[in-house]
Amino acid sequence: MRLASRLVIGLVALILLVPSTVWADQASHHTAFGKLTRGFFNTVTGWVEIPKRIHETSQTSGAAAGFTWGVLRGIGYGFVRTAAGLYELVTFPVPAPPNYEPVIVPEFVFTDEVGNFHK
Repeated sequence: MRLASRLVIGLVALILLVPSTVWADQASHHTAFGKLTRGFFNTVTGWVEIPKRIHETSQTSGAAAGFTWGVLRGIGYGFVRTAAGLYELVTFPVPAPPNYEPVIVPEFVFTDEVGNFHK
C-alpha cells in the first residue's frame, strides 16, 4: 500500500513538473503571469546556484577554488536569486520594474546571460 501511494505521488509530481519547463520558457514574456512564474522558479531553484558556481569556478580556476570560492559564490548568488524570486512572487500584479522586466539577469538559473537554456 505504501509503495503504491509513493508511486502515485511520484507520478503526480512528474506530471506537474514536466510542463513547468514549458512554462519557464513562456514566462519570459513580460506579463504578470510571466513575473509570477519567474518568481516561483527562482524561489524554488535558487539553491541550484551553489553547484552551478562550484562547476563554473572549477572550470576557470581549478577544483580547490571551486570547492572554496565557488561554494561562497554559490551561496551568495543563491541568496540573491531566491530573494529576487520571493520579491517577484509577492509583487507579480505590479509592473515594477516597468513592463514586468526581470529583476535578476539571467532570468532563470538554467539560462545563460543572453537567455538561452543550457543544453
